[in-house]
Amino acid sequence: MRDGATLPLLLKELRLPTMGQLWKELGEQAQNRGWSPEHYLSTLCDHEVADRQRRKLSRRMQESKLPRGKTLESFEFEAVPDLNKTQVIGLGKGEMWIKESMNVLIFGSSGVGKSHIAAAIGAELITNGYRVLFTRTTELLQKLQAAKRSLNLPSTLEKLDKYDCLILDDFGYVQKSEVETSLLFELICERYERKSLMITCNQPFQEWDQIFTDKRMAIAAVDRLVHHANILELQAQSYRRKKALKRQVNI
Repeated sequence: MRDGATLPLLLKELRLPTMGQLWKELGEQAQNRGWSPEHYLSTLCDHEVADRQRRKLSRRMQESKLPRGKTLESFEFEAVPDLNKTQVIGLGKGEMWIKESMNVLIFGSSGVGKSHIAAAIGAELITNGYRVLFTRTTELLQKLQAAKRSLNLPSTLEKLDKYDCLILDDFGYVQKSEVETSLLFELICERYERKSLMITCNQPFQEWDQIFTDKRMAIAAVDRLVHHANILELQAQSYRRKKALKRQVNI
């Protein structure tokens, strides 16, 4: 017959840390309140599952590299009247586009909140069970270049497959070099109809020949991205400019 000293060891061996912390406290509650063994065990399991979900969410938020504080609640939708808030909230759920390997393309001039919206949607996706990676496009391309030089490009691209949504911020700031743009095109082709991309860009499609060295490559990239895409256009005054003007007024 096992005693109370053995149970924590068994729970640790089974990797049930929350149950290991709460079994005694909940056991006392069960005894005082007359719980059945089934009620006591299910309550312990509920706590373990809930805590496991919290830890999983925390890990995924950390690995996503999302900028802090960029949430739907903190975004000033009233400053961008043409942006459909209901549509943005729906994108955060992911059901209608992540599962279909669709894309989200966010356009607008500098400072209107493209990165904020992208990060906020990304955070909502994680809450809803998806894996997300947020990165500046130039930084990711530098990593892909290094992988290509070390002959590890295929495995590096394969590692990106674990993310349901890859957020490429500041897409328009890619250096117009044959190496970078060819890698960017390869990344787009790799995820086409398989995994989702979210892109923020301050240049409209007709100016993408300023990003890609080859006009045909630019057309092909646009074709793949737009084929299954939700497009958001943010037309508003720069947040940063408005804040700067507000500070001047308050001086």
